[in-house]
Amino acid sequence: MKKKANKYTSCDTCNNNVYDEELECWCCEVDLDEDEVYRLMNEPHYSCPYYRSDDDYAIVRKQN
Repeated sequence: MKKKANKYTSCDTCNNNVYDEELECWCCEVDLDEDEVYRLMNEPHYSCPYYRSDDDYAIVRKQN
């Protein structure tokens, strides 16, 4: 039985990470619960289920 490899992601490259001018910082648009925030901050290999790549060419590369 093979284990599926997790895709480690970074908030820096996620489309859900937007700049909030009122707070003057970058914030996630997804409404995360306490457990998900804890995992993102404390577990180095946690893969965010809401991650969306800001790489516009990722879909094109998969089609080849």
